[in-house]
Amino acid sequence: MSVPDGIWFVFIFAFGCCIGSFLNVVIYRLPRDKSLVSPPSACPACGKRIRPYDNIPLISWLLLGRKCRYCKAPISVRYFVIELLTGLVFVGIFYLYFRTDLRAGMSPFLGGGWLIYLLHIILLAAFIAASAIDLELWVIPLPICWFVTVAGLIGSMLGSYIIDPADIRRYCLLPSTSDIFFKESTITSLAVGAAIGLAVSWTLLATGLIKRSYESEDSNDSPEEPENGKLTQPQVNHRLEMAREVIFLLPIIVCSLLAYWLVKTGAGPASVRTWLASLSQKPAIAGLLGSLWGYFVGCGVVWATRILGTLAFGKEAMGLGDVHLMGAAGAVIGPLFVVMAFFIAPFFGLAWAVCQMFFKKTRQIPYGPFLSLAVLAVMILHDRILSYWESMCNL
Repeated sequence: MSVPDGIWFVFIFAFGCCIGSFLNVVIYRLPRDKSLVSPPSACPACGKRIRPYDNIPLISWLLLGRKCRYCKAPISVRYFVIELLTGLVFVGIFYLYFRTDLRAGMSPFLGGGWLIYLLHIILLAAFIAASAIDLELWVIPLPICWFVTVAGLIGSMLGSYIIDPADIRRYCLLPSTSDIFFKESTITSLAVGAAIGLAVSWTLLATGLIKRSYESEDSNDSPEEPENGKLTQPQVNHRLEMAREVIFLLPIIVCSLLAYWLVKTGAGPASVRTWLASLSQKPAIAGLLGSLWGYFVGCGVVWATRILGTLAFGKEAMGLGDVHLMGAAGAVIGPLFVVMAFFIAPFFGLAWAVCQMFFKKTRQIPYGPFLSLAVLAVMILHDRILSYWESMCNL
């Protein structure tokens, strides 16, 4: 007996609202270096512990009249908005994926489609939290991005055990080296080479042979007070900081290109080529490397923009949080779609700029929310983008 859609929608919406309630905890505590587990939720104004009956998503906020039960301090509308938005996103993605023809090749929810749905709501929930923090503090906590990246790597690796690998490849349901646009050996060599290069870069950082960007040598590098009595921040040579980031990226670029060259030309030890070729024949490894390559591509397109923009204008262009945000997206949706999201994001920025022209009280906002909206748009337009690229490749 099939479960009626109404029950599915109510359950998923309620589940999404509960996740949204947890996201509110993340949004408040994570950038303030507080534990997400303890102590239990309490009113920021009076410190009184919030009882379970006052912590019901959506309902408690309305019943309490947007105020703390004890001290009557106002409760931000953000709590209600995040819970409602998360619930609506969860239901909307479920409906589009499993009750419409929007995604061709999507397995039924209980027939394996749940894995793709799970990965995508993890991505979107994390991006809701990251965007809210970015809007408030102009920073994206990297643990959020790392959590999504790990989920993408594990999910892509397990995908072949749950969904037919042929469907994964044909409909690009999950990242894989068996991409319909590139040879398996190409993505495999690039991903393995980039991973080796990343390990080299991390080693160089750990040993102090290279330095992190925007990391002052002087721990006492605090604002100085000039003669006029106003505090000024120390001057930073942004172009020099970008040079440090380029040095960090060089091993990744060189190793990935070297691995590709070895496979493409047949040069080097035959054992290396054989080993690289064997990796793509294992569906689980193919999924893992495909996700890893999506991560590198997502990071790369934003990092290149950050470096070139900073070198051109002499001030920091985009943040490293945006780099890791798109890397996380690439680990879940794959390299092609994360690149498309990167190029769609400016249109959301342009729409916001137009709003500013008409509503002068609007403020500048960081770029993270635009990137997040672009990722959502690409997930919705997945098949249209796939069809477009297939037609381009057949020209």
